[in-house]
Amino acid sequence: MVNDPLGDLLTRIRNGQMARLTAVSSPASKHRISVLEVLKREGYIRDYSVSKKDNGADELNVELKYSEGQPVIRNIARISRPGRRVYSKVAEVPRVYNGLGISILSTSRGVMSDKEAREAHVGGELLCRVF
Repeated sequence: MVNDPLGDLLTRIRNGQMARLTAVSSPASKHRISVLEVLKREGYIRDYSVSKKDNGADELNVELKYSEGQPVIRNIARISRPGRRVYSKVAEVPRVYNGLGISILSTSRGVMSDKEAREAHVGGELLCRVF
């Protein structure tokens, strides 16, 4: 039983990058898929796929991305946790390393990056920060 499914996914990605793995796997959920879609759109992961395990549960396979032997994701951190939710208005969405990184938000229009949230003029829950 995992209390923080998104935190578990981010930890698997972080550990896979440190171990120089080409891919990591994680249990699937719609929320995890939407976060992975943002990471793929922004160029932080190569791709992801959903497959069935032997017991019938869905599993995510995330292909990690490297540039010149170094991981593309240097830092990935959970901001809003189950015990402490962090929300932000559109004007107060933080810029990660002055725009070099991204924040991922859960908004009323779905999960999106900080840049997309500013363009759509919506705020929401700050899920994680990626650099």
